[in-house]
Amino acid sequence: MDEERIQITDEESGERIDALLSRKFPALSRSLIQKCMEAGTVTVNGKPVKKNARANAGDEIVFAFPETESLPVEPQDIPLDIVYEDEDIIIVNKARGMVVHPAPGHPDGTLVNALLYRCGDSLSGIGGVQRPGIVHRIDKDTSGLIAVAKNDFAHQGLSAQLSDHSLCREYVAVVNGNFREESGTVDKPIGRHPVDRKRMAVTEKNSKRAVTHWEVLENYRGYSLVRCRLETGRTHQIRVHMASIGHPLLGDGLYGAKCPDKGLEGQCLHARRLRLIHPRTGEKLQFEASLPDYFHEILARLGPKI
Repeated sequence: MDEERIQITDEESGERIDALLSRKFPALSRSLIQKCMEAGTVTVNGKPVKKNARANAGDEIVFAFPETESLPVEPQDIPLDIVYEDEDIIIVNKARGMVVHPAPGHPDGTLVNALLYRCGDSLSGIGGVQRPGIVHRIDKDTSGLIAVAKNDFAHQGLSAQLSDHSLCREYVAVVNGNFREESGTVDKPIGRHPVDRKRMAVTEKNSKRAVTHWEVLENYRGYSLVRCRLETGRTHQIRVHMASIGHPLLGDGLYGAKCPDKGLEGQCLHARRLRLIHPRTGEKLQFEASLPDYFHEILARLGPKI
């Protein structure tokens, strides 16, 4: 079992240990870190620590990474659009309608099932038994690029880039309404909705800072084609942010109109561009996925540009 030793600085003194470890190891969820603390694989100055404990300056934290469990998810021969692959990473152009990892209601037919068939047991185990190799996610009805790690070294490297914002993700979306400005930034914190736990919301309670930069590409009568660049990566970030400024995504029944619009079920959102630094070579890489057919069909239904 791999171990990491961390010396607590004066600036980190008083911080909750689970939050501190979550910040230092962004590939690991806070709940997983808490389970490790409960299992006794996190020690402070040689002693097991409770999950609500706080760090003190000078403390030495030893964190033993959990062993990868055998995966109960079955490999499935599902075609994938592979944009790039080497021994460390895979870049997939995910089809609209494909779920990224198994979850209640979606036990198979996911990207993970397809990756297991293609890669066997070579995927990174950091994401846990349900999410091997998954560094970041995109929603079921969002198409486009997603980066996958084939080993733990690559997973840590890509997760660090997500944390420091050097992994750049650019999306294209169709939103309701037209804008007065040509571009702008939404800087609003996002957290779980206080009533509906299936939704996220702009809220100050139990939230994290979220920043989305947007730019209008084309105007249609009553709709706009926009480019969105994520500075942070919160769940449903683009969907929540655009709805918060009065421009919900076309087809988004969760944050916009409840009935399908323009014959579209699910948001009109495509992860078009991905820029990252290769975790092993340090090379700057950029990948692009053209707009899929469904996106072009929607644009044609919007009528002439204005």
